[in-house]
Amino acid sequence: MGTTPSNRRAGHFSRHIITVAVAGVLVVFSGCGVTGSPASTSTAGRTAKPDTTVIGEEEAYERVIAQVLPSIVQINTKRGLGSGVVYDTKGHIVTNAHVVGKATSFEVTLATGGKPRKASLVASYPLGDLAIIRVGDRSGLTPATFGDSTKLKVGQIVLAMGNPLGLSGSVTNGIVSALGRTVTEPQGEGSPGATITNAIQTSASINPGNSGGALTNLSGEVIGIPTLAAINPELGGGAAPGIGFAIPSTTAKDVADQIIKSGKVVNTRRAALGVRVNTVVGPDGQPVGVGVAQVDAGSGAARAGIKPGDIILSVNGKPTPTAAALSEILAGLKPGEQAKVEILHPDGKTQTVTVTLGTLSGS
Repeated sequence: MGTTPSNRRAGHFSRHIITVAVAGVLVVFSGCGVTGSPASTSTAGRTAKPDTTVIGEEEAYERVIAQVLPSIVQINTKRGLGSGVVYDTKGHIVTNAHVVGKATSFEVTLATGGKPRKASLVASYPLGDLAIIRVGDRSGLTPATFGDSTKLKVGQIVLAMGNPLGLSGSVTNGIVSALGRTVTEPQGEGSPGATITNAIQTSASINPGNSGGALTNLSGEVIGIPTLAAINPELGGGAAPGIGFAIPSTTAKDVADQIIKSGKVVNTRRAALGVRVNTVVGPDGQPVGVGVAQVDAGSGAARAGIKPGDIILSVNGKPTPTAAALSEILAGLKPGEQAKVEILHPDGKTQTVTVTLGTLSGS
């Protein structure tokens, strides 16, 4: 996330609340958290032996920070700031799409210091909230090592590195709290309402400015890109401590490789019905379904007989009261799979059709 003096939001300090498939919390763009332990204690003049477990963990932290922090950069735009991770020696940097927003030029500062360097946008993938920028002066860049996030286990210790609240080169710690979350961002300036699949939930708190940075394991591998933090609506929108979300490294690496090779995301690997939709609101002001505004020619929806004016009520028996709900359900399916779609026709009749899912466009 980024920061400005006047805004608060993921990547730029303005607050955008987003829903997540966890009861009772909402999420916003953001960054990290930290704890510590004493190495020794003393009683009655006697000095206790150092806790070797604590010392070992501290040494692991120090080793990982020394290895990874030089790969973390601060990205500045006219709207705010965020974080990024050096991807290769050619100057490519991975970050969040909401960090770059609509900007095409940037100033990048390395964690090791020095004057800001000019960078330009290679491509943004807003649907997955990822982007690649490229810095012109490549001297001294240290590419990070990206690990395999599919091998993560709940309980693993992780460190989050970035520039929370503009505090460059900050490091915080936590654990992997859960895996396989689906998180949907709200639509707004700089955010198209991305649905992030297989998100990593972590207790390392995420603060504005940390978005686009690195979530690492104790082997010094980047296993996620910190992107979202939770807020508790019951606390008036206050922070929900210990609930943050990161895009898995396997997704980030796949998107980065496609953008670097082709200048865009060629294969999203995500399912699509082949329709353009909007949320339909009932007389009571509550969402009741997803209205079909357009059907793509030759798509699975078109072949199944779905037409503009129809309202999608559910997919595979799961209600779709909003467009965001539909996106979350489709995010859990794969191209080529068949889905049972319940629709309400303009004449008031309901029908369930079988749709062979296509591939979501990357643009």
